[in-house]
Amino acid sequence: MNLETKELTVDPRQWVSKYADYLYNYALTRLNDEDIARDLVQDTFLAALEKIQSFKGESSERTWLTAILKYKVIDIYRKKSATILLKPDVTQAEKEQDNFFNTEDGHWNAEHRPILLGVEDNDPLHNKELAHILQLCMHKLPALWLSVFTMKHVDGENTEMICTSLKLSTSNYWVIIHRAKLNLRACLQRNWS
Repeated sequence: MNLETKELTVDPRQWVSKYADYLYNYALTRLNDEDIARDLVQDTFLAALEKIQSFKGESSERTWLTAILKYKVIDIYRKKSATILLKPDVTQAEKEQDNFFNTEDGHWNAEHRPILLGVEDNDPLHNKELAHILQLCMHKLPALWLSVFTMKHVDGENTEMICTSLKLSTSNYWVIIHRAKLNLRACLQRNWS
């Protein structure tokens, strides 16, 4: 693809007006930090300008910019997780799981059985309120737990990619995801009526 064609395909002068809000919301939902989200959008545009010659036009500009931003978000996750000394106790997590589940049949123990959250109905207002409370609960999680949970359940990344990106063992990953889910469930049950 020659430069003339590329100029017609990629127009950096339009990036801010076309994609800044989308990219900002993408970063904000994953990091819950407005300043970092703004910085990452700017970093994304700079990185894209530096790599503009590598854009082959096989995807849209928005997809290409989102991919760049995604790796910047993962870098933030990695930095946050590197600052946390994590030694998850797999045995402790298994004991916690035993408290929640019957070891014979695998079903919830009565005292820990999840309550219905009311999302079974299709009321958009309730769903919007639940999404807001879920975001608040997610951001109460430790940074590494939030990173792992977001990569798995928001971005849909596979376990291997998450472990590689955040330098986690598989057992650490499963302990973190288990504890994150239990904490989120408890937080939702406390705050959602």
